Amino acid sequence: MMEIEDLRKEMRKYQQIRDEFYDFLDENLPKDKFGQFDFSTDPTLDAKAVYDRFFKLDYQARKLRGYLMEARGIEPK
Repeated sequence: MMEIEDLRKEMRKYQQIRDEFYDFLDENLPKDKFGQFDFSTDPTLDAKAVYDRFFKLDYQARKLRGYLMEARGIEPK
């Protein structure tokens, strides 16, 4: 079983990757007057750049899922 400090390290890594993903969106998407992403102008994003960032986020989330399932004794179906 994973030590709690190792799990905390992985959680911090997930948060860092998530923050980087949203920073990318903040830098590349316009926002409306309420601060929400504004898709009404059909903004264009570099698909590879989005995929690269999303893949890192998804990979880290899947790693955490495995650790948490193991810690709780949950068998994947």
